[in-house]
Amino acid sequence: MKIAIVCYPTFGGSGVVATELGIALAKLNHEVHFITYKQPVRLDLLNPNIHFHEVNVPTYPLFHYQPYELALSSKLVDTIKKYQIDVLHVHYAIPHAYAGYMAKKMLEEEGIYVPMVTTLHGTDITLVGNHPYYKPAVTFSINNSDIVTSVSQSLKDDTLRLFDIKKDIQVVPNFIDVGHQKTSFTDCQRELMASPEERIVTHISNFRAVKRISDIVDIFYNIQKVMPAKLLMVGEGPEREPAERKCKELGIKDKVVFFGNSNEIDKILCFSDLFLLPSERESFGLAALEAMVNKVPVISSNAGGIPEVNNHGVSGYLSDVGNVKEMSENAIKILEEDITLEIFKQQAYAEAEKFDVNQIVPKYIALYENALAIS
Repeated sequence: MKIAIVCYPTFGGSGVVATELGIALAKLNHEVHFITYKQPVRLDLLNPNIHFHEVNVPTYPLFHYQPYELALSSKLVDTIKKYQIDVLHVHYAIPHAYAGYMAKKMLEEEGIYVPMVTTLHGTDITLVGNHPYYKPAVTFSINNSDIVTSVSQSLKDDTLRLFDIKKDIQVVPNFIDVGHQKTSFTDCQRELMASPEERIVTHISNFRAVKRISDIVDIFYNIQKVMPAKLLMVGEGPEREPAERKCKELGIKDKVVFFGNSNEIDKILCFSDLFLLPSERESFGLAALEAMVNKVPVISSNAGGIPEVNNHGVSGYLSDVGNVKEMSENAIKILEEDITLEIFKQQAYAEAEKFDVNQIVPKYIALYENALAIS
């Protein structure tokens, strides 16, 4: 098949999953065309089955905000015609499904029909999409997609609760390439980050308020009072500066490392002992899954789709949002004894295997084939 994928090319979960899906499809000899405004951060163009088409948005003084949806829909039309695309897979209802629908209608004027699969990831539903200004457009985009998927049952439930949806929504969870995780402990250079007796606690996100970065600092503060420990903070966002100030005020600045954005996530997770994800809202919890596949147990909230990933008492522990005390106690429970930590590490990896790319990608292929059969 020839598949066009539209996504955000950033460090966010939707862009990561869309990129990894395209890479996996290319390895199965499908021809994959990424269409977005810059090359996705995890995209390797060395595979001859992978192509990238940049969406350029001309700047006109007439527009206060440049019309990305118009440029994207036009680029979709050109790419689909030029490369005879079979299926269009868009990630995010707006603006991508909205632009995809416009492209479909323009192509139909020329007698070309391409089915569109829309994958809902979270923010497009629970945050942006539910805003009164955007809600009609989101509802329209979902209902006019040929096939709709969501990355968790929690997100499906939210979508059906918030919008007047007529389409069936199929749950296809996010995934991880288990086979890619081959780094052995000796390759990790753990000594660069901590001394042998220190536990390494990690958090990775876009540092928005929804991630509850202050809770992470508080949990770590409680951990380091009981045992030697280091906190690795990976990512950029508006909550980074307040978190750095808080670490200084608590007197733990020398125990916390702020990395900023990094392309070495696997290496950082390789030498981590525990992952913190106390988010107020998560549609799936991809960061938790990436930790688990690197044998890192997870202390998290029970928000959204996280309980579908982090198995309470097995791969880590779940607590109510904001329950820093319980999260701290559970973290210490995992970290205190080497034997307990090792058990949780192995169990985290076993849970992650359930989301292996080889389990999930065939589900998308089946959906593509179904969409083509319907057309």
